[in-house]
Amino acid sequence: MSSGGAGSAKPERGKAMSHRRGMNDRYAPVWMHLVAVVVILVFLAPFAWLAIASVTAPSDLLRRPLRWWPQHLDLSRWVNIFTGDANTPAGGFRSAMVNSAIVAAGTVALSVAVAVLGAYAVSRLRFRGRGITVLGFLSTYMIPPIAIVIPLYLILVQIGLLDNRLGLILVYSSFITPFVLWTLTNFFDALPREIDEAATIDGAGRMRILWQVLLPLAKPGLFSAILFATMLCWDEFLYALIFTSTPASKTIPVAVAEFSGKFATDFGLLSAGGLLAAIPPVVVALVFQRYVTAGLAAGGVKG
Repeated sequence: MSSGGAGSAKPERGKAMSHRRGMNDRYAPVWMHLVAVVVILVFLAPFAWLAIASVTAPSDLLRRPLRWWPQHLDLSRWVNIFTGDANTPAGGFRSAMVNSAIVAAGTVALSVAVAVLGAYAVSRLRFRGRGITVLGFLSTYMIPPIAIVIPLYLILVQIGLLDNRLGLILVYSSFITPFVLWTLTNFFDALPREIDEAATIDGAGRMRILWQVLLPLAKPGLFSAILFATMLCWDEFLYALIFTSTPASKTIPVAVAEFSGKFATDFGLLSAGGLLAAIPPVVVALVFQRYVTAGLAAGGVKG
């Protein structure tokens, strides 16, 4: 009797456990979605406040208690940014957007072109001092920017590229190229050398192996490096502040900083500029995230 009762209790216990597991599996997606919604709201809340503050009158922004939604929309900041005089801080923001885009694109193109060749050489070629070379490149990225401001300033003055977008591209490339090179070297090292040997047997040279074999396999690393390099260029403030002085070369961080006057600050104008400055990096991140995810998924499939 006891053995029979124990035997019948086991299936019942198993059914209870499977029922409990099924209930957990049913409600788990609900909790996951709730957590995801909370995280999204936390990350989007600053952008929502920027949007609200950009259309709020200065008196409402300084009122106590604070009004979370303005009684009357004030679109004057957006009008000044898009149609204002180019000599004003708000009007000069348009040229700053163009300057930042040109500087970021030029820096990323130059840095990636140099870093791809350097990373391939460091990863695939065996030469004396290879480790020291990698550490030397990486150490230049670790140097505090303020420590080399004066030498860079003097160099730009001597070559006539002070207050010039090309000068900023060269300066940014000097510390972004080591970062991209280090990132791509790690990805190239993760690729088996048998791939190179097979391509060599088929008659491919080193450059063909690099462009047609290794780079397609290293797409996640390449796009990740491009993404982070773009962010570093877009947000850089110290060099842009010191090496530029006219709207022809000022970038977005400098233009936004000039929205703060000597005796007063228009927080609504700062919010509008910050919101516009955040849109291009978000778009770039979304575009490259798709490619990085696709590359990771393709690399994880063995055929």
